[in-house]
Amino acid sequence: MTARAATGRVTRRRVRTRANLLDAAFAVFAAKGFGRVSIEEVCEAAGYSRGAFYSNFDTLDELFFALYEQRAGLIAEQVTAALASDGPDLDVPAAVERVTEVLLLDRDWLLVKTDFLVHAARDPEVARTLLEHRARLRRAIADRLARARGHTALPTALGDAGQAAHAVVAAYDGVTTQLLLDQDVAGARVWLGQLLTALLTDGGARQ
Repeated sequence: MTARAATGRVTRRRVRTRANLLDAAFAVFAAKGFGRVSIEEVCEAAGYSRGAFYSNFDTLDELFFALYEQRAGLIAEQVTAALASDGPDLDVPAAVERVTEVLLLDRDWLLVKTDFLVHAARDPEVARTLLEHRARLRRAIADRLARARGHTALPTALGDAGQAAHAVVAAYDGVTTQLLLDQDVAGARVWLGQLLTALLTDGGARQ
């Protein structure tokens, strides 16, 4: 057996262990709440020892950020892909429709994210890290809106593409908060589409 083959197996096993820990943590966080879960509970749900946990993560905060990166990355990819189809022009109503059709609106994830948001609000260091993650999504949106500038006019009240991206993310936050309460995913997609279209087209309706 070569050292490279052995290392490859160890690496694959570690990747699998990390993925299993993340999946287990997600389920436990969603069921019980981030602040009510211990490392032991995550390990038990995943079927691993504390040693396996600490070989991958130092703290539950670090594990959560790994979860956040997964979903923030997925959302950024969804938004980027949905906005990329129009070339330099941007058909805002059509792009919004594509975004709202595929956008991650998972209630369990929203529960976990909301719990951690409250946690971060009480810890400046955690809050800074969470703000950095949220900024990635805004940058993905702002980049696309900036590339459409000159081809597609944005409402002057929004200012530049960066401010428009802030408005888009704020709309998403508001709609997902309502979704946590009424659990109406289909309604959330419709409402988000209407709100984003209004925001990005001076309130213009779909034709």
